[in-house]
Amino acid sequence: MREQIYPRSGIRRAVLYVIYRMRRLPDQPHRVARGVFAGSLVGFLPLPGMQFLAAWGAARLIRGNVLAALLATFNTNPLTTPFFAVLAMSLGHWIMGIEAPLSAEYIGRAFGHAGRDLWFNVKAMFGPAHTQWEGLIQFWHEIYVPYFIGALGPGILLSLIGYYITIPLVAAYQKARAAKSHERSERRHRLREALAEAAARLKHRDHVETSDDDAPGSP
Repeated sequence: MREQIYPRSGIRRAVLYVIYRMRRLPDQPHRVARGVFAGSLVGFLPLPGMQFLAAWGAARLIRGNVLAALLATFNTNPLTTPFFAVLAMSLGHWIMGIEAPLSAEYIGRAFGHAGRDLWFNVKAMFGPAHTQWEGLIQFWHEIYVPYFIGALGPGILLSLIGYYITIPLVAAYQKARAAKSHERSERRHRLREALAEAAARLKHRDHVETSDDDAPGSP
């Protein structure tokens, strides 16, 4: 759990590793960028336990790189998500015209009521009690739906920024990698030519020495 909140190597190194992996993806830059857009947007949305599946589906839908989409879902973490969640719910409440104080007490109470109803309904499946939905309905209308609607705008904007950053980043890396590969290939080619030339000279020298030994009058 600690590694999920704050990686052992640090957040900066974890972010750099994800970027490094994205740059090395063997795919066209615009496909990688579409995958980054899909995964980043899914990462901002409240889809607990379904982010990988949703990112896979979104990437396939827009023909993006699936691995890039899965990596891009790590754009959020337990440290940054609460701040984005409050921003998204505030924006969602404003869009939907919901007047409710977004305090920690209000949010915690909504989660508590929803969790209590959920657990009660699970037990009701195996007993005589009737299910109750008031807390879950309140959570759906006042927390989840505003969060989802409010996260769409900032999520699309930030994901578009990631899309346009990814294209030149991947293209530059692939170009530099191709140039480096070409340079290594040229060095190997020159080395093979030098070895072949040296072998030819050695063979020619041995042939000349043999001819001299076989010549008439040689000792």
